[in-house]
Amino acid sequence: MRATTTNSNFYQVGASLPVDAPSYVKRQADEEFYQKLQAGKFCYVLNSRQMGKSSLRVQTMQRLQKEGTVCAAIDLTGIGKVSQQQWYGGIVYNLSESCQLEDKFDFDWQEWWQKHQTILSPVQCLSLFIEKVLLDKIQQPIVIFVDEIDKVLSQDFSTDDFFALIRFFQNQRVDNPIFQRLTFALLGVATPGDLIQNKTQTPFNIGEAIELHGFEFDEVEPLIDGLEGIFDNPQPIMRSILDWTGGQPFLTQKLCKFMLEESEKDNPHSVKEVVRSRIIENWESQDEPEHLRTIRDRILSSEQRAGYLLELYQQIQQQGEIAAKKNLESSELRLSGLVVQREGNLRVYNRVYQQVFNKNWVETQLKNLRPYSENFRFWVASKGKDESRLLQGKALVDAEEWAKDKSLGYEDKQFLAASREKEIQEKIAAEKQEAQLERERKDKEAVEKINLVLSEANKKAKRRIRSGSLVLVLTVLGAIASVTYGVNLVNTIRTEIENIKKSQENFSTLAELGAKLGANGKSDEAAKVREQVGLAYQVQEKFKQRELTQALLFASISTAHQQLEEWDKAEKAINRSFNLLESTNPSKAENLQTQVFASLVKANLLTNQENNKQQAINAYTAAYKTLKNHPKETNPFENNQIITTEDIESVHRGLLELQPNRDQDVWNSLKEHFYARLENSLKSKDWRAADITTDTLMLFIADREKERYLDIPQIEKFSCTELKKMDDLWVKNSNGNFGFSVQKEIWVKTKNRLGVKPSDWNENDYINYLRFANAVGWYNIGNKNERESGFVGYNDYIKTVKDDPLSPKIRGGLPLPGSDEDYKAMEEGEGVLFSRCDL
Repeated sequence: MRATTTNSNFYQVGASLPVDAPSYVKRQADEEFYQKLQAGKFCYVLNSRQMGKSSLRVQTMQRLQKEGTVCAAIDLTGIGKVSQQQWYGGIVYNLSESCQLEDKFDFDWQEWWQKHQTILSPVQCLSLFIEKVLLDKIQQPIVIFVDEIDKVLSQDFSTDDFFALIRFFQNQRVDNPIFQRLTFALLGVATPGDLIQNKTQTPFNIGEAIELHGFEFDEVEPLIDGLEGIFDNPQPIMRSILDWTGGQPFLTQKLCKFMLEESEKDNPHSVKEVVRSRIIENWESQDEPEHLRTIRDRILSSEQRAGYLLELYQQIQQQGEIAAKKNLESSELRLSGLVVQREGNLRVYNRVYQQVFNKNWVETQLKNLRPYSENFRFWVASKGKDESRLLQGKALVDAEEWAKDKSLGYEDKQFLAASREKEIQEKIAAEKQEAQLERERKDKEAVEKINLVLSEANKKAKRRIRSGSLVLVLTVLGAIASVTYGVNLVNTIRTEIENIKKSQENFSTLAELGAKLGANGKSDEAAKVREQVGLAYQVQEKFKQRELTQALLFASISTAHQQLEEWDKAEKAINRSFNLLESTNPSKAENLQTQVFASLVKANLLTNQENNKQQAINAYTAAYKTLKNHPKETNPFENNQIITTEDIESVHRGLLELQPNRDQDVWNSLKEHFYARLENSLKSKDWRAADITTDTLMLFIADREKERYLDIPQIEKFSCTELKKMDDLWVKNSNGNFGFSVQKEIWVKTKNRLGVKPSDWNENDYINYLRFANAVGWYNIGNKNERESGFVGYNDYIKTVKDDPLSPKIRGGLPLPGSDEDYKAMEEGEGVLFSRCDL
């Protein structure tokens, strides 16, 4: 039977389905989304593209509107990439239009926006608009739908304040009943972690996630209706379609439409044949509307992630499915739409994707990504046995530089680690060969000397045989002593060779543990192991102390075993480390630092064991005493040091956490360590590190590290002595350009009041604060020639400081107390801070 025109237009491919679309398929998410929004719950639908999110929004809006709920729809694609002020202004415009404020209430949103945006920040304008305009003029429940929420990621400013505002509205329901009528729904292609950086302000932990799955056969009656009268038995056709698409909404609608078109032909093809000819074959050229290319581009868009995503997908291809992990790469692969999580496992979404994004496609993309692809491919094919394909020299250095900022797959990490290990082994082998030649030379010299001594002894014996036996005995004893010297020399050389062999084995063990950590998803720990391999090798080369190198290797091996929760192996390794340290010179700086590191590793191990708390304290104390007794030798602010500032901090924190009462000496020592770190960062002009350390130091002194911020009561009682000490360091090392005292001077010049709490601010106080923020470069106040208006991003500001730290525009901009990411929060306490101390 031929398809009619009505049948031909039954299915819609691409874009949102109209509210009355006959092919719309209702899923479990439809009812769940509707019921939760009706109950006033904040909801979010975050899924891959072309899963029917926008169509779900359209259908849900209609149901809510029929019951009297006012629905406002904001599509962030329409706002585009703009300044912060324009972005928030665009949201106000969309809300005004969606809610028909101009038609129903004669409200001029542009006039309102112009009046308020010169005084308030953009997010404050939006907050005021929703509370004082939207909720005041409209008395019904309001649901604000924000579609394409992932578009916030393309803006040049942080949108954290927008999400924090949603959380604020939700929390205000207890104190202000009008907010009970306001609900938000977000839809897009992202994870909550992608969308907001400041996790303390995220609304997602108080919201409801709506899971959006593919079509099931018992849900697709509307799609079957479109095939009725065209095919004698449409149910098997639909089952075959779902078998290929896995219920993916876009592909399912598209394949249904293709089958209708196929029915008009004299010899219609089967579903399988249509899939192959119209979707899979030459897919990049006939993928219209774009779908498969969208998946491809999502995977390959970031060079830093593409390698790992392809590697992860390759594992799914090879194994059929793998356990889903809560990590960035798994989430990103799911958001691409290529894979789906079912029953706790990741698998390829459907048969279409399996055949389009097949093994050859993955290998081609990996080849395009890796500069060492050919060698890598042969090495993998040999199951890691073809060492001739490993990189050496400059090729290895270039590959490691390329990989530095990339999230690599397990096999890539193994390949680079094996290459580095082989280079180390070859250097050790060269040393071994050199030692062998030296041994042979000394053996030869020893034998020649022995023969010479024996020959001379024999001659003397013959000449003096008549002189008596005593002379003969002494001569023979002398010869024996010479022989003994030669034997001892040979034994020494053999011992040295044995030490080289042991060192080689431990380097290999540590490299293997690093690869194992990478395979277990612990990429940061694996990177640390690679650093420790390089550090141990530098110690060996620099200090020529094999026992010290071995001790450092065993301590690092223990750390790796601990991270893998292999406690028995970790304990054996750290014990061997301490046994070796006993034979080293305890007064040398490198030996002292290794002792600190080994003690820290031992303490960490004991902390994870039951009933070993006191032993852990003893180990931390041993490390702490070494640091205190040898401050010069254990100074971490040098290149290629064995211990790091993080190690020193861990020693102190371990003692502070395990002891029931805070040890004031340890607390003071850690504080002074933070000061030393701050001074070192300032001297090296590392402004970002200095800023972060200042934040850390202030939170530590105020005992607010868990909260991550200082509120007014903490600011009011913050130590003036400590504040002055930090200020002196900043002023001294910035030539008077940065510091709290510099900020106070600018604060007063811009007519800000000292000692006034934000709760007592008036309109002029806020305007004066913006003048201050503009003076120190934090804010662009109404300058239309600037890239944006409003608070600049932290990273942009730090880059400006780095590029031109003496610019008058940014004088007084550092430090940014409160947080390295959200310095605007200090507007709540700067006036109070400056008023307390003589800065």
